[in-house]
Order: sequence, then C-alpha cells, then structure tokens
Amino acid sequence: MTDASLQDLIKRIGADHVERRLKIETEHEAQLFGQGTIFFNLENAFFAPQIIKMALKLTGLYGRARRNADRVLIRHNTVISANLPENFDGFTILHLSDLHADISVGAMRHLLGLVGDLNYDICVLTGDYRGKTYGPFDKSLDHVSALRARLNPPVYGVLGNHDSIRMTPALEAMGIRMLFNECETIARGGEAIYLAGVDDPHFYRTDDIGKAAAPIPRDAFSVLLSHTPETYRQAEQAGFDFMLSGHTHGGQLCLPGGFPIKLESKLPRSMGAGAWRYGDLAGYTSVGAGTSLLPVRLNCPPEITLHTLRRAG
Repeated sequence: MTDASLQDLIKRIGADHVERRLKIETEHEAQLFGQGTIFFNLENAFFAPQIIKMALKLTGLYGRARRNADRVLIRHNTVISANLPENFDGFTILHLSDLHADISVGAMRHLLGLVGDLNYDICVLTGDYRGKTYGPFDKSLDHVSALRARLNPPVYGVLGNHDSIRMTPALEAMGIRMLFNECETIARGGEAIYLAGVDDPHFYRTDDIGKAAAPIPRDAFSVLLSHTPETYRQAEQAGFDFMLSGHTHGGQLCLPGGFPIKLESKLPRSMGAGAWRYGDLAGYTSVGAGTSLLPVRLNCPPEITLHTLRRAG
C-alpha cells in the first residue's frame, strides 16, 4: 500500500516503480548480505561505527579524523566537449553529494557558509541525504531544507542507497526537482542541453538509463546524474557526454596519499574519486560533503565541486 503523499509521484513515474522501490525498502533496506551490486553492505552493519571509532581512538587518530570531516573544500573541474552548444560555453554546475545530513552536522554547518558566495547556473545533488540506510529521515530533511534555502535555483537531485522514496515529496516541496529515470531540457539562447537522472542503481537497482536517455536527441550534449558511478558502461552506451556521481566517499578513511581501503562499489578504483573518462563519457565521482557511519575522514577531505563546461575549439 503506497502513501497518499506519493500520489503525485505515482502519476508522474508510474505505480510500478514506486511500489517496487517501497517493497525493497520494506523487505531489504537494512540487509547486510546479498542485496545490490556488492555482496556485503558494510553501511548496514550496526556494529561498524563502534568498531571504526574504537580503532581510530586506539591509533590516536580519532580527533584528527573528526576535525577533517567538517572541513569541506570547494573543488573545480573543467569538462571540454566539441558536442557542447556554443551558448553553453562556460555553463557551471554546482555538484553536492552524500550529505548524510543528520550524521554530518558539522559539515552541513560549514556548507551553509560556503554555498552562498558561489556562482553557478544549476545545482545538482547526487543522493544520500540520510545518515543511515534505514529509519527516520526527518532530521536529515531539516538540514537539507536549511541548505536548500542557500542554493540558487534550479536545483535537481536523485536518490541514493541511503534514501527512502518517501523522502521525495518533502525534497520536491523544498524546490529540488527529483529525477527518477527522467530527463529535463535546459535551454539557453535557442540551444539546449539535457539533464537526466536515475533512481539508485547500487542497492535498490531501480535505475533505467535507457528510459532516462530516450527523450534525448542522439547528437545533443547530455549530463547524467547517477548516485553511483557503477553505471558508467550503460551511461557511455546510451550516449551521455558527462556523468556526475558520488556514493564512494573516495574511501572516506584512506591511507596516506589518498589510497582508499574500501569504495563500497563494483568499479575500477580509478573511478572512485574525481575526474575520469570511459570511452566517450567524461565522469566525475564526488567524495561527498558528508560522511557515512561516523563523521570521520582521513586523507580524503569532503568536497563540493563546481564543474565548468567548455566547448572544444
């Protein structure tokens, strides 16, 4: 039985999608083994935060790791494409990911002071607004709402593996256009680019890149929002020019030099953080502004990113 608050979403994306997502949330959202793209879901382990905290305290790194988690950096990335329309040369996208807002209170507070002075054309959020993968989400939504008030419209988003589809009405009421295997046209000076977004491909596996790409003319410049970069092959095959993702946290707790111990993803490690390329697809994996399990980071500072699109030549 679906919530009455989801009726508008059902009209837009269909009852099948909403009911399938809700069924998985009800039966599997805290499942430790065998659900999603990887066998063992560490983020669902109730004992993981205590073990991590104990290990960091024993090694004397806990205080530093806590301070690191709150120091959000602003990154800059340039994407050059001959396919980009002339009127979009210099178009800038502010990319935020993996807020985990109720866990990452210090980082969220820092973000409020960062985003107000930034210049960009659109803002995109690539999922994971809630701290845990299950349970209440009201506190997370309160933090996201405060952040949304500081962001310039338009703002687009997708859900991640930590998010319930029941969060969607509140997110859209804030002015975040949530994309569920859907596509939006962005027009400027008589030309257009296309922004598509898919539902979580990692845990819920409710993504449909073909459906999201279907309205896009084959020769048009297009951007895909996907919570995880694990969809890189399908995105390239569908003809997307640029994909924005998060999910990996860049490892969050990394060895010196930024080498991740675990990425919680099934993909080449070179795609675990920052800019990368696969065939004709340019991609960027944000390490995220927030943190999972505990508000701690080592050798992997949190970030938000300004992506500037440039026309080749």
